[in-house]
Amino acid sequence: MIGAALTARATGSSIAKVAARVVGVAFATVRGWLRRLAVVAEGVRARFTVLAHDLDPQLGPVRTTGSAAGDAVEAIGQAARAAALRLGPVDAWQFAASASGGRLLCNTSCP
Repeated sequence: MIGAALTARATGSSIAKVAARVVGVAFATVRGWLRRLAVVAEGVRARFTVLAHDLDPQLGPVRTTGSAAGDAVEAIGQAARAAALRLGPVDAWQFAASASGGRLLCNTSCP
């Protein structure tokens, strides 16, 4: 659910629209996820961009989207694709959780 919310936000959806899409999760919880993404987006983008290139040295530049959240989600997606090429099929958001040690949106330090 978190991955779907982050992806929706990265494509420009408002917090209210994202929260409406995530059925069964309180608005305040979704808002918290999205606020935290805004705080850690640059660190997430940097970490997953490096990881993507570590997994696929032939990978070109990770495209920018014009938003910090979008750039972070794009980097996660590129890293997950690179992992899938090297390791076999992976779910992008399970990969992100594993690669960040479950601390993707952790509020104590950037993953």
